[in-house]
Amino acid sequence: MALDSPMLRAVLKDIGSGSLQLPDFQRDWKWDDQRIRELIGTVTLDYPLGVVMTLETGGQSRFRARTLTGAEAARSANPDLLLLDGQQRLTSLYQALHSSRPVRTVDARNKELLRWYYVDIAKAVGPAADRDEAIVSVPEDKVLRTDFARKVRLDLTTTELECEAEHFPLHLVFNTQLVNAWHRKFATNDARWDLWTSFQEQVLSKVQSFQIPMIKLASTTTMDAVCSVFERVNTNGVPLNVFELLTATYAGNREYEQTAGDYYRLPNEWQDIKKNLATSYPVFGRLENGFEDGLSSSDFLQAIALVLTWEQKREGRATAVSCKRRDLLDLPLAEFRRLSPRVATAFEWVGEFLNQQCIIRAADLPYRTQLVPLAAVRAVLEDQLDDPTMLERITRWYWCGVLGEMYGGSTESRFTRDVEQLVEWAKPAGEIPDTIIEAAFLADRLDSLTTRNSAAYKGIYALLVKQGVVDWYFNEAPLNPGTLLQHSVEVRQVFPKAWFTRQRRNDSRANSIVNKTPLSYRASRTLTGSPASYLPLLAQESGMRSEWFDDVVATHLIDPTTLHEADFDGFYADRSKQLLELVNTAMGKRTVFRDVSDR
Repeated sequence: MALDSPMLRAVLKDIGSGSLQLPDFQRDWKWDDQRIRELIGTVTLDYPLGVVMTLETGGQSRFRARTLTGAEAARSANPDLLLLDGQQRLTSLYQALHSSRPVRTVDARNKELLRWYYVDIAKAVGPAADRDEAIVSVPEDKVLRTDFARKVRLDLTTTELECEAEHFPLHLVFNTQLVNAWHRKFATNDARWDLWTSFQEQVLSKVQSFQIPMIKLASTTTMDAVCSVFERVNTNGVPLNVFELLTATYAGNREYEQTAGDYYRLPNEWQDIKKNLATSYPVFGRLENGFEDGLSSSDFLQAIALVLTWEQKREGRATAVSCKRRDLLDLPLAEFRRLSPRVATAFEWVGEFLNQQCIIRAADLPYRTQLVPLAAVRAVLEDQLDDPTMLERITRWYWCGVLGEMYGGSTESRFTRDVEQLVEWAKPAGEIPDTIIEAAFLADRLDSLTTRNSAAYKGIYALLVKQGVVDWYFNEAPLNPGTLLQHSVEVRQVFPKAWFTRQRRNDSRANSIVNKTPLSYRASRTLTGSPASYLPLLAQESGMRSEWFDDVVATHLIDPTTLHEADFDGFYADRSKQLLELVNTAMGKRTVFRDVSDR
């Protein structure tokens, strides 16, 4: 790493020639008009601008490059440096002080503008505090209008009018020949000559001699270090992610480009994979206008890294299975292309597995992160997971992870352990994975499961559907993945909020998962008042005898008698026991009852 202080003139020239470009992971430039004027004012005063950071090209971090906005004519050039930090400042200065075209910017309301930048000579030689007012931007036609564009306040359409208004065009500042020509037309009398001399000393010379502090990272800098550095210096922007770095790296892969005749477009590949998965399995979410929910690009990359490092460890080329950021950044394009179809197929299997667990929508997914090791294990074991014994084991592991809330914190170490241990568990003498051994569900956890923020809350909801609940209105058959979406099924309160308002105003158990069950929107419309009142109405709507309808209620692990008697305490105690048994069955272990001394 080296610190240099090149002249602003030289830096802008390098931008124009393409010697200094951006790595393709940098986001687009767009500063508003006011910020550009303030930046120019800073330069004219020779105030510190802040350090910019660059990376020498030609090393192991081979990013696809692109020119800064406004310097597109140099697109075919090969850069010597890539700009990691300082894009907004240098792009603004390049367009305002070096380009022969107006700057494409926005106003305070984000409305697009095309502006030329000038400096009011008389104001500029005044107090430094007034310098911001001396920097003026005018529209593309160089006419500044007021009174709803009916009056011309400033006309700079010719050099003569610029001189008459004493407004110097800043895009000429680094062109000595044009500056001298403008000076000759301006300094036509002694008063203007003196004004120009002051302007030359106080403004022009400072801009023309302005230096940019620049840190240059050596070409040997690793990908991981580039990512870390970028995240530290880019504190005011959106954090850079690994996917964006790999996008730029893969796009810069010369071997692929020479073979395919074009650069590799990772975002396009991911969009196709995501679309195919989400079309068949809504639990994976959607990808729309750059925003994605459900399964993320990072999840997919981590699954590939887990499979690759598992292979490498088996072959003696790696010491551990891993999916840390470093592993993702070191993921070769050839390996990504080899493994991505296999991992995509594995995620399809995961989607079907989640369907079998009655987890259908992205909002109902307990842990997105738990899908990463699951897909990796499927990619490694493939059809072995379809063996009934292994499928039963995987299902138990999954529910231990959900109900034991094992994937709520740092997950990378659990990813690697689960992949290795689940693969080993497929062998006859394989040991039970740590996730199953360590998972525990405390009996009183039911009381605090009140919102979708909890994985266990979503898990119990799915288990209720999986074990065969029948809707209280559409009661021809148990709910299934299709009817969950068709009938807008959500968790609804058994003892409604209005009942608690009248009977148990401060009872904290009202929002517990114990007092909620999966029901259609249509059924929920009848759930008003006391259960003793609404149950007969539901039975009547269904055309079912009351004792038969009680059987429907019982599929929700509810004792119908407690509802007919509006006995909330009895209902809560009985359903808690039934839900705990449901949890025990899914986890394959007994519930933990907290000792009184721990409360």
